[in-house]
Amino acid sequence: MPSFKNSAVLSAIAGAASVMAHGHVNYFTDGSEQFAGYDVTSLPYMSNPPDVYGWKNTATDNGFVDPSSYAAADIICHKNSENAKLTAKVAAGDKLQIFWNTWPESHKGPVIDYLASCGTDCSTVDKTSLEFFKIAEAGLVDASANKWASDELIAANNSWAVTIPTSLKPGNYVLRHEIIALHSAGQENGAQNYPQCLNIEVTGSGSDLPAGTKGEALYKADDAGILISIYNSLTSYSIPGPALPSVFGGSGSGSGSGSASSAAPSATAPAATSAAAASS
Repeated sequence: MPSFKNSAVLSAIAGAASVMAHGHVNYFTDGSEQFAGYDVTSLPYMSNPPDVYGWKNTATDNGFVDPSSYAAADIICHKNSENAKLTAKVAAGDKLQIFWNTWPESHKGPVIDYLASCGTDCSTVDKTSLEFFKIAEAGLVDASANKWASDELIAANNSWAVTIPTSLKPGNYVLRHEIIALHSAGQENGAQNYPQCLNIEVTGSGSDLPAGTKGEALYKADDAGILISIYNSLTSYSIPGPALPSVFGGSGSGSGSGSASSAAPSATAPAATSAAAASS
């Protein structure tokens, strides 16, 4: 059984009232330890909230960032985000399982994972200085069944597996994990971004550190994968954002492909037996 970090937070999550809709990251695990995310349904209402590994934000309604804010700081790590105080130590090559509290089936779309080096300390880095590169992406998994990455996340107990690249240079990183809901994306500013940021320290002996993109430049409102109707019998889908770097198995240029990549969720995701998982 994985050990827990911040048991007070996990207990608070279990007791929090169910929230209106959408979701947030409750916690993530490397298979041996669990690290608390920022629970917007409980932590903002505590007089003395404990420190966690997920970045604070003010989306207490589990809301989203829409394309009209793509050039603003809210797209980086969600609304009015502030640095997480704690950093989880993981190894290059580790598979992290990221657990959301819930996710609605109707909110279909891609799941994308980025990293950005934060230098010596992720708890103090200026978020507008972060330069993100993709490490995994998945979009329209099965066009014939209209099956999206978000559907696979739901099927895996509202969780998503992402592997830290084995060749990644050791250091401190912000992991930007994001679902983009496309159910209303056929209209201008209808896409819904749900970015969640987590602090990690990666150990290992790799040397790869790809060039990144500032958060405010990741997307444009008229990107093919942002302004799109998913109800038109799609045969393919262009995942928005910079390409997956070639050193991590991507093309290294242009936008992402429509198929699932190494981010596909594990079929054997950890069972939701913890206090945090109980609120899923």
